[in-house]
Parts: sequence; structure tokens; C-alpha cells
Amino acid sequence: MNSRHAPPPRPAEPAPAATGVISSWDLSVGVDGPGTRFVVFTSGCSLRCLYCQNPETWHMRDGRPVTTEEVMAEIGRYQRFITVAGGGVTISGGEPLLQPRFTADLLRRCRDSGLHTALDTSGLLGERATDAMLADTDLVLLDIKSYDAVTYRRLTGGPLQPTLRFARRLADLGRPTWIRFVLVPGVTDDLEDVDGLARFVASLDNVERVDVLPFHRMATDKYRRLGLRFPLADTSPPDEELLARVHDRFHRHGVATT
Repeated sequence: MNSRHAPPPRPAEPAPAATGVISSWDLSVGVDGPGTRFVVFTSGCSLRCLYCQNPETWHMRDGRPVTTEEVMAEIGRYQRFITVAGGGVTISGGEPLLQPRFTADLLRRCRDSGLHTALDTSGLLGERATDAMLADTDLVLLDIKSYDAVTYRRLTGGPLQPTLRFARRLADLGRPTWIRFVLVPGVTDDLEDVDGLARFVASLDNVERVDVLPFHRMATDKYRRLGLRFPLADTSPPDEELLARVHDRFHRHGVATT
């Protein structure tokens, strides 16, 4: 056929919306990334952290199916507000990487809409995050529960190494990252382990800060309503002296903390 008479190229059709399972969504300030965040809590998690604050997200069967178009429509109701407030969208859970297609599609749609994006993950399933997904992620909130493999296993039921490998990969890709570390007296407060984590974090050029999060028991009633036992119901939050010592350990290695 003469190219002069060839039909014009057809516009590419938009990719169909992905379907996922979520527990809920909410607005938050200051704890799920910068500014005011629209937070999507996905359903399903492979870990069982002793201090988990969202046990309602453990099982996919307890969530509800949605498409990314439905989630974007809900985000659209708040988009101007969260943008003016310097915020964006955070995909949390549960574990978002249990649903990599849904998570990747939602991150891409948010980026295409001009929204700042954050991914909150344990890193256990980091291999499911493609480079394309991470390119659509402005900030990774990476939970490193402990730097000691035995403590990590006791605390979460899972292995530590996949999270450390994912952290290294994020550094290699230059993806901005905040490390989140929950300080639990008698569990994650060993200062030698904190030193190990601080040395590891200091070796990663992409980490902007470590959030040292004091353990609390605010989820106790939630566990009771779900008919579950909160494993750390008798553990007290860390006092100011312990918090100061842990912050100091990170600072000795040149790591900024909040």
C-alpha cells in the first residue's frame, strides 16, 4: 500500500484498570509521608508483627475489591486539598506488594495526575516491585523492624534478608527512602542491634531519614473487637531516656532521625 494513503495511526487505548482488594482509605498528616496524605490500606500481609496496628488488614478475604479507577475517583475528591497541603497518596497495608499489579497501576495513575506518591512496605516482597513501579514512586517508606535476623524473625515471623536486599536495590536505583523503625522496649531496644541498623542505613545514599517510632498500645481495643490477642498488651511504651539513647546511636553514624 502506498504510504501516502495509509490510514493514520490509531491512538493507543488506555490500559484497563487493575483490580485490587483494600481494607480502607483515610486522610493522615505527618506519619505516612510528607504533608497531608490520602492513604490506601491494601488487604493481605505475609508477616505477623507483634506490634501490628492494623490486624484487620491481614487477610485478603476481609477486604473489598475495587478498581484503580474507583480509587482514583475517591482521591479526586481530595486532590486539590492534598496538593495545596504539600501531600500526596500513600499505598500502605497490609502489604501493597502482595498485589503488585494493582499497586503499580495506582502509583502510575497518581503520578500521571501530578500527585506525589509513596509506597509503605516491609520490603519482604521487594522482588515483586518492578523498576517501572519504583520509577512511579516518589518516596519509599521502608520498615526495617530489627537489624538482628533472630529478633526480626521473632518479631515478624519472616526473614530479614529480603528487606535488606530491597533496601540496597532502592539505593542502587536512587529512590528516595525513609526508614521506619519501631522502638519496642525489651524487643528492639538492644543498642548493638540499633548500631548495626544505623551503620547499614548510613551506607545507603538514598535514605533521607529514619523515623524512630515509639511503640504504643492504641490497637489493643481493635484486637479485642476482632477476637484476637494483642501480643504486646503488657509492654509499656519507651520512655524519653530510651528514645534519646536510640536517636543518639543513629546520629553517631550521621543518620538523621525524627
